Amino acid sequence: MKSFTPSRSPCPIGRASRIVGDRWALLILREAFLGAERFEQFLDRLDISRAALTSRLGILVAAGIFERVPPEGKRAVYRLTDAGRDLRPTIEALRAWGDAWLFAKEEPARDSAG
Repeated sequence: MKSFTPSRSPCPIGRASRIVGDRWALLILREAFLGAERFEQFLDRLDISRAALTSRLGILVAAGIFERVPPEGKRAVYRLTDAGRDLRPTIEALRAWGDAWLFAKEEPARDSAG
């Protein structure tokens, strides 16, 4: 299981990539911006194992991107913090770049894996 260790890089991109440089972290953020809040919602929308999702959500919570409400127990809601919401333009820019450069004209892009 992965755990979060803050980057000591002198570069802001290096520090940010420690948190959001993981494929699953980016896809979890995408789903959060599309309305997912509960563990099962993320699980249903992503082709991810329970262990990997648990790990990535834990990292995102530890990094201050999500908050877990309530912090302990079952049936928690994962809410984006101010820091997490500030990632919206970054996620939208990645989507726009991917849409412009990674799909053939006849191949439609989709916003979600599910």
